Amino acid sequence: MPVDTILPPETDPVIEELLKNLVTDAKLIRAWPLTGGVSATVTALEFEQHGQIRRVVVRRYGERDLAAKPNIAAQEFGLLHFLHGAGLPVPPPWHHAPGVLVTGFVEGEGGVEGAPDPQQLAHFLARLHGLEAEGLDLRPLPDVGPPPTEPDDSLAETHIREALAHCHPPRPAKPALLHGDFWPGNTLWHTGKLAAVIDWEDAALGDPLYDVGIARLELLFFHGQEVMQAFTEEYARLTGAKLLALPSWDLRAALRPCGFLGDWGHSAQLEAQLRRRHAWFVGQATAALT
Repeated sequence: MPVDTILPPETDPVIEELLKNLVTDAKLIRAWPLTGGVSATVTALEFEQHGQIRRVVVRRYGERDLAAKPNIAAQEFGLLHFLHGAGLPVPPPWHHAPGVLVTGFVEGEGGVEGAPDPQQLAHFLARLHGLEAEGLDLRPLPDVGPPPTEPDDSLAETHIREALAHCHPPRPAKPALLHGDFWPGNTLWHTGKLAAVIDWEDAALGDPLYDVGIARLELLFFHGQEVMQAFTEEYARLTGAKLLALPSWDLRAALRPCGFLGDWGHSAQLEAQLRRRHAWFVGQATAALT
């Protein structure tokens, strides 16, 4: 298998070993890198086997994820198996090894570049939160961590943390299955339909409004208030949720960019837009708490 002519040398041993274990009589046609965030290296492979062309995605977790969860590949494999079996649009799981996950390739365009349908996003999240999560190997949603030595007050981090310290939303009677990082960049769209929700390494058990708050902020960031509100209203309609505690979860979502937004590599114009929208988001959540 002439992988050394297609892939960078440092990836050859991992990819070659995986192909040997996964498939027989296969000829690798091509490989190309995919965006996998800062926490993983993601490579797509296309190979021919018995006259058929097949594609898979190989995800290799970074040191941070492996240090926190050494068995993360097995956990995500099991979760994808469960979700795929439940009929949710997720990449089909193929194989896992320590630190490596292999899934089927899903054709689609990322939801940041395109125009994600807020109704479809709400339907997915409502279905996810309605699943029976008992028995899944998932951690509970962690609490808000301690403040950094130098809070990012360009994004009102001190103000957000002070507000969160005085609001304590009630715990759900039964923790829901959470994606943990539900935003348009973790979705794939094909011919206007949600093809897959990807990147499940942050999945956890907890209040479903955690996912809702993250989705609201990210939709506001890249698609505006109208799309954010359409998503929120459809989720509430589908689930019957009253969303009374949503402002506190909005504030928790607003902590996520603190200390990092300037490192995301956006143009100065887009970063300025994100900062303006973040300020509005924090303002509306804080006002709703008073």
